[in-house]
This record gives sequence, structure tokens and C-alpha cells, in this order.
Amino acid sequence: MKIIFDEPIYSLEMLRTLSHTAYNGADIGECLSTGYKIKEGDDENWYREWLKTAQFTEKIAEKSLTNEHKVSAREAYLRASNYYRTAEFFIHQDPDDPRILELSSKSRKCFQKAGELFQPKFEVLEIPYENTTLPAYFIKADDSSQPRPTIILHTGYDGTGEEMYFDGGAAAVRRGYNCLIFEGPGQGRVIREQKIQFRPDWEAAITPVVDYLLTRNEVDPDRIALYGFSFGGYLAPRAVAFEHRIQVCIANGGIYDYLEPQFASMQLNREQGMNSILNSPEEVDKIVYDIMKTNSQIRWAMMDGMWKFGAETPHELFLKESEYNLIDCVNQIQCQMLIVDSEKDQFFAGQAKKLYDALQSPKKFMLFTVEESAEEHCQYGASSLSHQKIYDWLDKVFEI
Repeated sequence: MKIIFDEPIYSLEMLRTLSHTAYNGADIGECLSTGYKIKEGDDENWYREWLKTAQFTEKIAEKSLTNEHKVSAREAYLRASNYYRTAEFFIHQDPDDPRILELSSKSRKCFQKAGELFQPKFEVLEIPYENTTLPAYFIKADDSSQPRPTIILHTGYDGTGEEMYFDGGAAAVRRGYNCLIFEGPGQGRVIREQKIQFRPDWEAAITPVVDYLLTRNEVDPDRIALYGFSFGGYLAPRAVAFEHRIQVCIANGGIYDYLEPQFASMQLNREQGMNSILNSPEEVDKIVYDIMKTNSQIRWAMMDGMWKFGAETPHELFLKESEYNLIDCVNQIQCQMLIVDSEKDQFFAGQAKKLYDALQSPKKFMLFTVEESAEEHCQYGASSLSHQKIYDWLDKVFEI
């Protein structure tokens, strides 16, 4: 689904930003006019143009708020938050680049300003986690203290908690669910400011969140769902293999073995790929660095991954990523599972079906197709349809 750019990752990121139009996180004209000013494959140009759009939109929000136009301010702050996130996306070659903290902070602040203008207001939380905290938002369906079904949402490899409002939170609240959105190790503020990297045992992040939810009167303890988005399609199923207080888990899209698709792209199976990494690490590094010179998608993925997984070289990144699989724990999953797939998913083709087939718990497989115009990774560009089908299914499970 090409949008402006021939570079696949540029086109996808444009579609991703545009997708949030469904929940006031973007406007089509603002996105297209920004995209047409960007030179193909120029990461700095991408940063500059999206920054201009974000700043322009934030000024609209501030002026609207000054003039007591609260709905206009709220909507503009949401768009600005998304545009600052988009501006930051391609500048991760140097994790110490001060622009990363500057833009992520602006995105978060704009979102929180928007949250102050909702009714009820978004609650900004710090959930205890080991010797620190994890940032979160609790968004209530209404002002009552009535116990309601509640959904925990988290992103994956490169999203933020703020973006998860557009990728599932807003749709949940509109349907009467309470919503808790949080960022865990390797994500959002946690990697950027707290310097905490991804960990494969994601239950360590989920259990404190469940502990917190069970302290709230608004939460029905028998109707708690967990929604993992993108790389979260590995993280969430891993968590529920060990955290059994969650009744339903949604993996969009499902991931059984995170590294397998990367090996498959090199026409290697898992055993062959691991042998190459272990026996010829310098050769693996050289091959990857050569590819990175001409392939912007691989360059971004490797630099971003080495930062978030705590690796110094490509082969070390592969070794760390090899731990992110469900091979040894999938049989421990007990809850109801919804495994979501996209027909043209360019990152994890075939993984959702492998996870679904391996599950022994109650399960449902949901495929989004080209015919539905929802074939892209995580159904970018088809948010309304995606949420309609996913939440209609969840409504039935929770008997809403």
C-alpha cells in the first residue's frame, strides 16, 4: 500500500501516521503536505519536515486553549503528539542524540495536555517496577466507580504509550472498557530516559501492572484483557504464559519466534542461522553492515535494535533476539487467545499462524486481508475495521 514514497519503510511510516486520523491523531492534509516535502531516504529531511508540522500544530493547540476552545485544543494536541513521535522515528542512529529526548518529551507532554481536556481526564501513573517505575495512563470509560472490563495495552518494538491510545486505547474506551496503557522495558520513555532495555521475560513487566489494576474499584477482576501490538505480539503471549490473572490475550500480530523471519529472509532455518552467528560472527557483521549502506529499512532496524536490546554489533543483536520465542512456554498459556494476522505483513509473515497452531488454550485466529484494505502490518490504514472486529470479538468473550 504505497503512500508517496518508494522506500518501503518511509511509505509504511507515512501510512502509520495517517492511520491515527481515525482517532484525531492526524489530519490527512497535514500529513500529505509534509510527506511531499521529504526527499526519499533522507532521514534528516524527514525529521525537519515533521518537526515543522508538529510545532505548527502545537501552536494551534496552545492558541485554542488560550481562547478556551478546549475541543480544538485537545484535538490539535493529539495531532502534535503523533507528529513529534513521527519526527523522531529515523534519528536513532545515535542513542545519545539529544533530539531523541527532546522530541519524545514533546510528544508525551502534548498527549498529556490533551488528556487533561477529556472527560474524565486521563490519569498519568507511575507503576512500581523493580527498583524504579513504569509510565502508564489509566483512562476510564466514565466517571462512575462501577467495575468494568479493563484492557491493558502496550506497544512493541518502536511505538510509544501515547501512540497506543490511537492503536487501541481510544477504541476500547468508546466501547465502555477501562484502559490502562503502559510502557515497559525497551519502550518509549523507559528506554529513552530510564535506559532500561528489552527483556524476554515480559511477565516481569505485566505482573506489576495487574497488581496495580486489582487495587482499583473500577476494574472487574474477572474481565481483564491484555493487548500486545506489533512486537507486543510476542511480549503479551509470553506474559500470559506465566501471569494467569489475565482472562484474555490479544496478539496483533502474533509472533512465535521473533528471529525466525530474519533468518527466512536469508533463506536459512533457525539452526542454520544460529550456527552462522555463533561460528562466524565477524562475517555476519560484515554482511549486515554492507546491506545497511544501501537499505534504509535494515539500517534503521539494526541501529534501533542494537540500542533497545543492548547490543554492540549485529551478531550480538541476533543472539539477544534469539531469546524472544515461545517455543518452551507456549504450552503454559491458559487464557483465551486472539491471534491477529495481516495478509501482507512484511515483518512477521507466517508467525501468527505458527503461534495459533502451537496454542493449546481456547483460541481464535483473525486474518485481515487485501480485500478488506487491511493487509498491512497491524492493519495500518484500516484502524476502524481492525478495532471493530477485534473489540466485537472481545465483547462476546466478556459478554458485554
